[in-house]
Amino acid sequence: MRRGRLGGPVLALAVLVVGIAATAGIVIALRADQRDNAEQVMDQRTAVALAAVQTEAERYRALLQATAAGISTDDSFTWDDYDVVTAPLATADLVGASSVAYVVPSRTQQIAATQALWRSRGADGLTLRPTGPAGMHYFTIFTRMLNEDSEALDGLDVRGSPEASAALSYAQQIGQPTVSDTYVLLRDRNLPAAQQQHSFVFAAPIWTRAPIPQFRGWIVLGMRGQDFLSGVLRTVSQGQLDGSLLATTAGGARSQVADYHVPGRPSLTRRNDFTVADQDWTLVTRADPARLPGAHSVLPATVLLGCLAITTILAGLVWVLATGRSRAVARVHEATRELREAEAESRRQAGLLQAIMDSIGDGVGVVDEHGAFLLHNPAAKALLGIQLDNDHPEAWQEHYGLFRPDGRTPFPVDELPLMRALAGQPSDGVEMIVRNPQRPEGLLLSVDGRPLDVRAGQRGAVAVFHDITELRRYENDLAVFAGVVAHDLKAPLAVVRGHCEAADEDLSCVSDAADVRATLGRVVRAVDRMAALIDTLLAYATARDAPLKVERIELGPLVEDVVHDRVSYRPDGEQPDLYVGPMPAVRADPAMLRHVLDNLIGNALKYVRPGATPRVDVTASPEPGAGVRIEVADRGIGIPDSDKPEVFETFHRSTEVAGYAGTGLGLAICKRIVERHGGTIGVADNPGGGTRFFFTLPLEVSDMSEPEDDIAVRAALERALAERVNMENSRLPGMSALPAAEPSAHHEPAARLRAPVPDHQHGN
Repeated sequence: MRRGRLGGPVLALAVLVVGIAATAGIVIALRADQRDNAEQVMDQRTAVALAAVQTEAERYRALLQATAAGISTDDSFTWDDYDVVTAPLATADLVGASSVAYVVPSRTQQIAATQALWRSRGADGLTLRPTGPAGMHYFTIFTRMLNEDSEALDGLDVRGSPEASAALSYAQQIGQPTVSDTYVLLRDRNLPAAQQQHSFVFAAPIWTRAPIPQFRGWIVLGMRGQDFLSGVLRTVSQGQLDGSLLATTAGGARSQVADYHVPGRPSLTRRNDFTVADQDWTLVTRADPARLPGAHSVLPATVLLGCLAITTILAGLVWVLATGRSRAVARVHEATRELREAEAESRRQAGLLQAIMDSIGDGVGVVDEHGAFLLHNPAAKALLGIQLDNDHPEAWQEHYGLFRPDGRTPFPVDELPLMRALAGQPSDGVEMIVRNPQRPEGLLLSVDGRPLDVRAGQRGAVAVFHDITELRRYENDLAVFAGVVAHDLKAPLAVVRGHCEAADEDLSCVSDAADVRATLGRVVRAVDRMAALIDTLLAYATARDAPLKVERIELGPLVEDVVHDRVSYRPDGEQPDLYVGPMPAVRADPAMLRHVLDNLIGNALKYVRPGATPRVDVTASPEPGAGVRIEVADRGIGIPDSDKPEVFETFHRSTEVAGYAGTGLGLAICKRIVERHGGTIGVADNPGGGTRFFFTLPLEVSDMSEPEDDIAVRAALERALAERVNMENSRLPGMSALPAAEPSAHHEPAARLRAPVPDHQHGN
């Protein structure tokens, strides 16, 4: 047994060593082959680069020599002649060329005459600027810029550059083009040091073709070495070669003309000498083998990884076969330990979940696919008042005493949140009354239902119960309080209005009471605005919780009625341009829906530019999900984009409506009403100018019949209002006709306490 244990590792180690050795030999051979390929590709790329540099340099020399030959035939050479003869150079794509200049010699005592001569031949404003001691000078007369937009510098003395003047002298002597040693061009010496380049010039002498040739001057082509080498190598090397261009000076020294770099780590180098005019140049090329095409591949790495993987697998198989039994026993023990730990962790998690269920205040109930309860936490049993569960869904209503919010109608079993969740339909905020012998006073619950997550491993449903009895009682008390407060605020206004009307009637026969009557009219209008504001505040306070009286409504007649009311009582008498499209039927609260339409249409008529005729389009269209979308579009002043996110917020008013009346509550009320009907409301720009408000309503909404608590609220509110009316009438004998409990006949929005019609838009 012990020998088996030792033999397995030894055999596996032997397999591993042999495999690694074989792999190393294969990879070394592949690497050597790659190096040979890299050397061949490097030779090819270098030959191409050398040919390109030689060809370009020879082309520049030939072009310059041809230009000099053309000039030599013209005895009265002028600027116009120079412009014509050098024009082809501007389009010859001379990479690195900065300028081409016509240079003439002149001794110090002849400078004035030379300047006058060439001015007469077209060199306007030419000023010859000699440098150095008296003697022979070389002045640029005509200059054409190549590949750049800088200004030509005529009148320069090339004698200021020893390298260039030496090239000119030698070209005159041998009668052939020459190349100067490297230096910084005279025109570049004012540039920052970082922008200066090693440069050189081609100089071609100009001799006449007479029997006794006469020397006229030179054509000089200025070249920037860095631009020349970079331009040539960038094209031919395709980003694979570094390059350096070296020139042999007159003294035999090597000077660097240019240097070109590409990314990578070059390890291959080639040097090639060649001749340009009278100069010997050297092109040094370098390359990173990894960047040369065909010279680098992932084959050696792939072979290395593959062979190592195979070797490792073979060694592992040998190890497994040799030590399989002992390791199997160890794994059994390890697996058993993990199972025990997993079981302990599961018990801990189950205990934690149970502690959470026992601690939370909301009730939680879980049933299986047949309706049998898997879990009812203590809070759920306390809310339901029943300790024993019933596993038969058809008996839940009677067993737990479940009723609709009116407290009388038994809750249908198929509409219970748990039953809907078993059918795959989630539900939120389903309200029901629980009343049984243990809960005789009844409890109002809000129930959420969800299908059980399939990860639980069992089909079922879960429901969460919330006690909202106290919350609903508080909301009802708040609604009664809001109604009473609104009436208490409106009663004094009604008295003031009544007195003003009575005084106005008494003064109607007085001829000089016009100012007093106008003041009384302003008081009446102020009272009406105050009453409208109170109605708006009451509508805002009750829009969320006031009972909904849902019924089938034909939208067409309702919209036409709102439009008629708005158009009939316009103070300016101007008839707006109104269009009402076909309208469907919906189920909604008539008063609240009228409030929304009246607010949006009224805003569209009100918020127009001075002197403009209002244009309003009211249309309806189907909404995905069995709903309808109603749009009210206008051509008014519009709403800035910055105000659109807050336009439905309370008391928000846009800066664009500073000159229009409003309280900032109308659209907030509209939003509450639409959301209570299960819809949404929004605003967008009208493509033709103005604003487009839209809201959605379901064609069929859930049963929102008035529950027993809401009926009690309405009755309490009516009683409180009646008491206030009686109190006001008893204080003011003879004023019982004033509109205290009844709506004002002069202010139509006050006619509906729960659905006033304020004029708001743009955050009003």
